[in-house]
Amino acid sequence: EEQDCLLRGKPDQPQNPKVLRIAIIGAPNAGKSTLSNQLLGRKVFPVSQKVHTTRCKAQGVVTYEDTQLIILDTPGLTSPLKAKRHRLDEAMLTDPWDSMKHVDLVLVLVDVSDHWTRNCLSKEVLKCLSDFPQIPSVLILNKVDLLKKKFILLELVNELTEGVVNGKKLEVRSAFKHNSSSSAKSPLQVAQASPPKNRAPQHHSLQETDQAQGGSSLDSCSDTRVSESSLVTEEAQGPKQNGPRDLKKMKGWPCFQEIFMLAALRGEEVDTLKRYLLMQAKPGPWQFHSGVLTSQSPQEICNNIIREKILEYLPLEVPYGVIQVTEMWEEGPSGEFFIAQNLLVPRKSHMMMLIGKGGKVISRIAQEAGQDLMNVFLCDVRLKLKVEVKS
Repeated sequence: EEQDCLLRGKPDQPQNPKVLRIAIIGAPNAGKSTLSNQLLGRKVFPVSQKVHTTRCKAQGVVTYEDTQLIILDTPGLTSPLKAKRHRLDEAMLTDPWDSMKHVDLVLVLVDVSDHWTRNCLSKEVLKCLSDFPQIPSVLILNKVDLLKKKFILLELVNELTEGVVNGKKLEVRSAFKHNSSSSAKSPLQVAQASPPKNRAPQHHSLQETDQAQGGSSLDSCSDTRVSESSLVTEEAQGPKQNGPRDLKKMKGWPCFQEIFMLAALRGEEVDTLKRYLLMQAKPGPWQFHSGVLTSQSPQEICNNIIREKILEYLPLEVPYGVIQVTEMWEEGPSGEFFIAQNLLVPRKSHMMMLIGKGGKVISRIAQEAGQDLMNVFLCDVRLKLKVEVKS
């Protein structure tokens, strides 16, 4: 009732409110929900190692002083064939596209630790960007902490941007040798051209060399400085966004305004991105009360967190066939939650996998999900799970 009241009520906005609506898009399992949770400061979106953990678009809300960021955590952009294989609703195909119609900025997330997909943007992402060229976009290279050879980031930036960022041509210069062992712990150094006039110069998404601007390196754990490797920007004729583009020949997007490199799971450089987003907000009315953290109902949060654990502990395609039915949702006299949920599976073999030997798997799922729910709801949660074969 409290959440419903906050969502239905008028926002308690200040005298001169600012707002920024953000869509985070990318391939499945790129880390979109992890980044959303880090920006919110609390885990409200489900996260797992399996693809398609996020099944529908949901909004997260960051309110800071007079500014409100509305973050749309969307399902990973996928194809109809893959959607059918994972038994996904049709909304999984349409939600990311619908989200783009209502945002002021789009963040494109790329998992740089996946060497199979990191060298080019997916066709679904490129089509999304090309269909909405008027919306400013930012490239985010995620999971950079998992890269041992940091010079790879220089190559990825060049490929994913087609050598152009914010209308300026990039020139990659590297003194690295690919067989050099010194690259394992060396931080990436990037030089940036002077920022646009409407942006404060002290916040740079591209890390700068000591020679260029005296900025800090990405890898703060290493004392080694590599000023020989850099990205240099120079004036270039930006690509025409209105003209037709052959997506089949494109690997990157030449219209990104900024590039950020971070490790969302560890929270590295997320604050830098958050400051940038707050600075991009424009004057406008708030959409939510300052007490709102997400547009999801408590029941939706509960379902998502339990499903996250099921995805983690069941193999292959098995968890995608589980149906969740809430049988009890009650609040105790001391404010604690009593939740009972029935998990319906299509086969007896799936039921045995979900229960586990001696009930160990289902007990672990209930324990971990209950702990996450306590962290979200900030109260005690008693969670009971039951597994049945659906008739």
